[in-house]
Amino acid sequence: MFNETVGLTALILAVATLYAAVGQAGASGYLAVMGIVGLDPATMKPTALALNLLVAAIGTVRFARAGLFTWRAFYPFGVLGMPFSFLGGTMHLPPHLYYPLVGAILLLAALELARSTWATRGTPERADATTPPFLPALAAGAAVGFLSGMTGTGGGIFLAPLILLMGWVATRRAAAVSAAYNLLNSAAALAGTWTTATTLPAALPWWLAAAGVGGAVGAWLGSRHLPTAALRYLLATILALSGLKMLTA
Repeated sequence: MFNETVGLTALILAVATLYAAVGQAGASGYLAVMGIVGLDPATMKPTALALNLLVAAIGTVRFARAGLFTWRAFYPFGVLGMPFSFLGGTMHLPPHLYYPLVGAILLLAALELARSTWATRGTPERADATTPPFLPALAAGAAVGFLSGMTGTGGGIFLAPLILLMGWVATRRAAAVSAAYNLLNSAAALAGTWTTATTLPAALPWWLAAAGVGGAVGAWLGSRHLPTAALRYLLATILALSGLKMLTA
């Protein structure tokens, strides 16, 4: 049990670092590594959301301090995202539906993001892309919120590829939007999950500490140091690995 806890703590540290670099909080990655050690799905969902909440808070502060977060870019997604995430959090899919659904969505998003990044290589990104269209963003926020609550993720892992593929917000600003969206939706989904009698593992404090360290390092790298193309390919890789793990679970 001790070795399992230490190993999972190290994996959570690595996941938090990688995900935070692209504005994500890591829920899909935490779900994947918890699945490796065979944690019960009923425990995995609230645990992933608790870790997500911490890393998303760190990322939001870091990207805001870097001047990459704007309220206008975020609030159309967040208005309906939070209540729909709460609603999704009250629902629990059986494992035979849960894993294939999340895995397929993540894998498709990864393939399309990598394809679009390769297709536009050498083309300068629009730095002025800061204002997503209100009604489409509102609908996207609601749909992603419900899906994120139902699957135990903060939603940013679904929202960021959508924003980038639609060209609504530039890459670093998309990471900032994604981090803030993860923060609100993780809180709402965790609250929704808690209404259906949730239990948390005894090792959670260790995992929170690891996620906090990883989140701080990753957000520092992503907000100032990693080039835009690298951020997009890193996000695509994370999506693909998480999706494949879910499909083979």
